Amino acid sequence: MNNLDYGIIGNCRSAALISKTGSLDWCCLPEFDSSSVFAKLLDEEIGGHFGITVDDSYNVSQKYLKNTAILVTSFSNGVDAFDIMDFMPRYHKTTGGYQSPPEIIRFVKYRTGTPKFSVDYNPKLEYALGDTNTYVKSDFIVSLTDKEKFDTLFLYTDLDKESVINGTEITLSQDAYFLIGYNEKIFKPDVHKAYIEFERTKVYWLNWMDNTPSYQRYNDEISRSAITLKLLTYDKTGAVLAAATTSLPETIGEVRNWDYRFCWIRDASMVIKVVSQLGHKKIARRYLQFIIDLIPDKDEKLQIMYGINKEKKLTEETLDHLSGYKNSKPVRIGNAAYEQRQNDIYGILMDVIHQQLVNFKTDIENGEEIWTITKGIVWVVNKHWKEADKGIWEFRTEERHFTFSKVLCWVAIDKAIKVAEILGKTGKLKKWIPLEQEIKADIMTNAWNEKVQAFTQSYGSEDLDASVLLMEPYGFIDANDSKYVNTVKGIERDLSNDGLLYRYKNKDDFGLPSSSFTICTFWFINSLYKIGEEQKAIALFDQLLSYSNHLGLFSEDIDFETKRLLGNFPQAYSHLALIETAINLSKVTDEEKVIETMRDIRDDSAK
Repeated sequence: MNNLDYGIIGNCRSAALISKTGSLDWCCLPEFDSSSVFAKLLDEEIGGHFGITVDDSYNVSQKYLKNTAILVTSFSNGVDAFDIMDFMPRYHKTTGGYQSPPEIIRFVKYRTGTPKFSVDYNPKLEYALGDTNTYVKSDFIVSLTDKEKFDTLFLYTDLDKESVINGTEITLSQDAYFLIGYNEKIFKPDVHKAYIEFERTKVYWLNWMDNTPSYQRYNDEISRSAITLKLLTYDKTGAVLAAATTSLPETIGEVRNWDYRFCWIRDASMVIKVVSQLGHKKIARRYLQFIIDLIPDKDEKLQIMYGINKEKKLTEETLDHLSGYKNSKPVRIGNAAYEQRQNDIYGILMDVIHQQLVNFKTDIENGEEIWTITKGIVWVVNKHWKEADKGIWEFRTEERHFTFSKVLCWVAIDKAIKVAEILGKTGKLKKWIPLEQEIKADIMTNAWNEKVQAFTQSYGSEDLDASVLLMEPYGFIDANDSKYVNTVKGIERDLSNDGLLYRYKNKDDFGLPSSSFTICTFWFINSLYKIGEEQKAIALFDQLLSYSNHLGLFSEDIDFETKRLLGNFPQAYSHLALIETAINLSKVTDEEKVIETMRDIRDDSAK
């Protein structure tokens, strides 16, 4: 497999990746950031997987059930056919809340003929650190490890259990099921109960999508991205994950690989902003509560990221026994970036708070806490905005005065002023407005490079950086301003490679970047659209969409030459930017309005 040809399933508690041939190659249980039980993704030999094997006469295809997170892998040789319908149960309980158990159901749907397959069941618990032994019991198959840590995994099925664990060929004559569970079941499952779980989960997703608006263009892409973002939310605390995986490299064979199973304030806030625009209030409320719970002291500075259960210490370790994705070591768990200072997070968080007040002002919760957070953010920004930081791209050594960080400090004050006006707390404005003006003047003076004729990556630098494209969407500068237009043109000239963007081209801690950062290309397309180059924007967007995998999913990076997906997967950043761009480009143009009007006139005259 030369690409990230995987589908994601999940239930807002954990997630799993299924390959295009139906192999379950990545899953952590009971939660997103738990130890893996299947990790072939990170080591093809010892990582562990749950495969479905058929002979060469079968064609294999894969798709999602429309508007759901249920993945269907179809096996057919023209006469014999069956489907594997993979999902993690999620649905409303009659007593309130959601049923989201730490388990995967693989419903085997008989279609025609006498299909034959064998099962390659090979779980490796606790990141495959020790031996995992598997045993057949009367009601289930149990796998356990006790060398490094004690852990167990249970497999229930109505197929012959010895045939399952021995890989013996099975002939299918009716529907069957597999249930992989972290916990032993109190009541024994059966195929009927598995089907009910399937139907309940399907209805849950259909209802969720029914509350999501539809669009004239790119509706399928927006819908799939919305479901993917939902799958990366963690119900228990309101956290939003950057991605479902760890250690998928930005470039094959290199060391730029990190654990993304955490909640970055920046990524999560951007996700919440987009999902809120799609009308999903509960996600936004849970995330705001997550933030409120993390800031007990009024002067406490935010970390850039937290564990999904609000952990503040995310010690980074390497798992040297795993070979890594396509032998790209090291495999990391934890992330040392939690100790970095990135001043942009305050502006991004204030932008989300402001949006929630605007969108849901009639039923906003925690208003007093939000006002306290707002004042605290202004205090922190006022005290620290003149300081250098690590920046949005998390340079691990040098600190600089990054333009994006400064702009987002301005955003923090700008949105705080707007929040104060909404809440009627205008007494603060006599101090906050001059601060906003001071930060803006500082940026206009120091971030603009007269020689380059563009806003650059950092003060005094001649290097361009895709993040400065966000100056316009955050309201710092008008799209028609010549300085912004020139910056977009400069970034196109210096950072675009056949329509794909580098984040930047200057050396960082690990040398020169060698792959395209997917979100940057979306930002660039948005910027082209904003400065009036609509047709070029649409053409580049359609081209970029063609680089997704077979299910419309994106990772963090794209290889410039092969267009192969790289980096952690699926990436929340990429999908939120896809939605924003698609919504912009799906707006009806003036020409289309005229055509539609003429069509209505013709229809009326024909009646």
